[in-house]
Amino acid sequence: MKKDKLRLGIVGTVGVPAKYGGFETLVHHLVIHLNHRFDMTVFCSTKAYNESERMDNWNGARLDYIPLKANGLQSIFYDLWSMLRGLKRCDALLILGVSGCIFLPFIKLFTKKKIIVNIDGLEWRRPKWNRFAKAFLLYSEKIACLYADEIITDNRILKEYVKIRYNRDSRLIEYGADHVFAVPVTSDTRQRFPFLNEKYAFKVARIEPENNIHIILEAFARLPHQAFVLVGNWNNSNYGKELRQRYAKYDHLYLMDPIYESKELNLLRSNAHFYVHGHSAGGTNPSLVEAMHLGLPVLAYDVIYNRVTTNNQAVFFEHVTDLQHLIANVEQLSLADIAHNLKVIAEKKYTWEKMAMLYGDVVDNRPPVIIPVQPEVPLPMKTLQRYSKSG
Repeated sequence: MKKDKLRLGIVGTVGVPAKYGGFETLVHHLVIHLNHRFDMTVFCSTKAYNESERMDNWNGARLDYIPLKANGLQSIFYDLWSMLRGLKRCDALLILGVSGCIFLPFIKLFTKKKIIVNIDGLEWRRPKWNRFAKAFLLYSEKIACLYADEIITDNRILKEYVKIRYNRDSRLIEYGADHVFAVPVTSDTRQRFPFLNEKYAFKVARIEPENNIHIILEAFARLPHQAFVLVGNWNNSNYGKELRQRYAKYDHLYLMDPIYESKELNLLRSNAHFYVHGHSAGGTNPSLVEAMHLGLPVLAYDVIYNRVTTNNQAVFFEHVTDLQHLIANVEQLSLADIAHNLKVIAEKKYTWEKMAMLYGDVVDNRPPVIIPVQPEVPLPMKTLQRYSKSG
């Protein structure tokens, strides 16, 4: 008799097909690569998909819609609703993010089903949150790390953080990037995007303080001969609105609205002269590994997360003057070598087939598989110990 597939529910994202961010892209590829292995249910938000877009199934996964937003304050109750429905139908739950994990102690009283949590980055450290939100997110992270059956971290720094702070081992599973692809420039696209006719720098990001958009824009504003294209959600915060207003007067700065069509986004980033990565919070950042996979040389903000992700092969900056100097002298950098080294790392480490296999092994209770890239960046253990006890 054929054994039924294990039923896996995925909680905590806007849904699939991916049309939002990193976790959504992760789930998109987990479904594609694991639908033969598990009977999958993905919980989706009705607020992100209009009625014509909603499907009962996608690539073999059942889609279950929850009438709440998957982000912001509603995410707490969105996750709880999804978990309760998932536990009725599924043998195991994969929860992405910690906001709904505040309810795990209650849920664990009534079920022995396996609960796996990817804690994401250290959300409670992000400067965009007020004091109350930071305290709540830190507490939710603590509950997740104490009550989940398995914890997933996406960066070596986060893995060590969980070990030091909560004395829990976690599975290190990073992020795939081989879904991105180069798009050639055509006469039509040159007309639509005139900067394609010159050497331009590129960045795609949420417009938030921890992504250091203010540092990057100020550095480029001082260098009028270097075109810079930044794609982001400018209207989502006062921070974004103020920055766009301040720098809109610079003709060489192209401050573009979000692009959700993958071919168009890949056109703009794959033809860039170099990529600028300003993220300072979180773990392995999707936009960084995607730039690496496209073979772009990267100038990255100098935090240990980015050094670990790039295995120290990017060029790093901390302040406006650092970045300004690097941009002004970018032709003196070995851009081709930087791009090659980063692409080699991405092709070895950041592929969806490997990431999906590792997630599947967690669900199936298989021992962890280590995919090393040598030599690895040494971790700053003293700093990590101090950092893990803060808050």
